Amino acid sequence: MGTRRVLVTGCSSGIGLAVAARLAKDELRRFKVVATMRDLRKRRPLEKAAGDSLNKTLEIKQLDACCEASIRECVNSLPDRRVDVLVNNAGVGMIGPLECQSIDAMKNLFDTNFFGLARLVKELLPDMKRRQSGHIVVMSSVMGIQGLLFNDVYSASKFAVEGFCESLAVQAMKFNIKTTLVEPGPVVTEFERKVYEDAEKMDLSGTDEDTAKIFREVYLPYSKKIFSSLGQTPEEVAEQTVKVITAKEPPLRHQTNRLYMPMTALKHADPTGRLPLDTFYKMIFKHDSVFNATLGVLRMLQRSTGKK
Repeated sequence: MGTRRVLVTGCSSGIGLAVAARLAKDELRRFKVVATMRDLRKRRPLEKAAGDSLNKTLEIKQLDACCEASIRECVNSLPDRRVDVLVNNAGVGMIGPLECQSIDAMKNLFDTNFFGLARLVKELLPDMKRRQSGHIVVMSSVMGIQGLLFNDVYSASKFAVEGFCESLAVQAMKFNIKTTLVEPGPVVTEFERKVYEDAEKMDLSGTDEDTAKIFREVYLPYSKKIFSSLGQTPEEVAEQTVKVITAKEPPLRHQTNRLYMPMTALKHADPTGRLPLDTFYKMIFKHDSVFNATLGVLRMLQRSTGKK
């Protein structure tokens, strides 16, 4: 297989930046990377990360996943409109009590996280079908497998992404197009820091006192412990993503953090859904010491495996 052109979205920071830089610096020079972002004024960190690969194996282009015209303009600027691999990474986060979120904010989140993906695939799929080749790689989340407290809307968007890709993958196979959902657990990025910073200052007057207290005194400390114990770096997720892209037979789903797998395995262990529900409830509300001990064990495992 020759050099493949990879279009990556959401490259101004975090996972998208790390994936684009890692692919561009591939020692075997297997990729030409089109790294895109909505606002080109935020390109400096990517330029720095790309180093010598900038304008050689990596070019930066403007693309707004919420605008069909922007997507088409970007794709039309490429020779023969050829995209061999799409890495759909652009996304936004939202946490907090449902009563405190506006419907407009929820729609905006879905416009990026779900409809952004739909717009990109709609634009690229006909060309991939015609060429009888392609790979659609989508940055999903473990929250597309297992819902989590106070992540109702974000999790819903990732469930939508998972259903979309799982359905599309069957049709895509007929045209020799691969589909992969990359499912990170907690990742320590500027994106995540901003989400949690905003959450700590969030106006909780729209909900009752008990819920506000659970969010501030239980959920936020709980999340910080999860991130400090299980969090991966964007570079670690990028490395896992490259493995998926270069695999001879890419999987439909790939979880990047094996230490988080026991959490998602609970869902498949009980078709009624009671087991994961009861487990998460008890861990969060009843057995804080067990939760802390479990994280301690996982932290030790993480050190011994070098966070692989």
